[in-house]
Amino acid sequence: MNRSVKQKFTYLLLGLLIFIVLAVSGFLVFDRFISGNIKVHDIKIDSAAALKLNLLKQVSKKNGVTEWELTAKSASLLKDQDQAVLDEVTVFFFAKEKKKIELTSDSGTLNTKTHDMTFSGNVVVTYVTAVFKTDKLHYDKKEHIIRSDARVRLEKNGSFIEADSMAIHLNKNRIIFEGHILGSFNEKFNLQFQ
Repeated sequence: MNRSVKQKFTYLLLGLLIFIVLAVSGFLVFDRFISGNIKVHDIKIDSAAALKLNLLKQVSKKNGVTEWELTAKSASLLKDQDQAVLDEVTVFFFAKEKKKIELTSDSGTLNTKTHDMTFSGNVVVTYVTAVFKTDKLHYDKKEHIIRSDARVRLEKNGSFIEADSMAIHLNKNRIIFEGHILGSFNEKFNLQFQ
């Protein structure tokens, strides 16, 4: 092989090697530019929660009879506590003869051992045509009682009752109002819980 051909072949291989190195470097730079750094916004880390659920549905039964059905948009089960923090809560409580009472609230807590619950923020309890409104409400599972120690308002058929506190005894079909009570009633008002 003559020296001139050898030199041309060497330059060709050297040029090809430089082209490959530039192509690979260019690809890596282009790939990095296109993919860029991924930025994640609005991440909230809840260090108190052991588990966070996007949807929670729970049913409580006693002796084969459904006492309540709970649905929440999200739930955080707290570490080292027997408690779930709930958002956008709906609960259906069942009184005697499977009569259904609906409760909605902005937030709530559920004791995961006793199944007692506390609700707060726009608490509304609906039973047939009666509507209860309060700021805070508690449910005692053992006694199957819904209780509010905050001011409560009951509206039904154009009438109303306001009281400092209220208790609904679901097993006895009884409502008890206590404290300063104010009301306005018409002839259609009937507060029987049946």
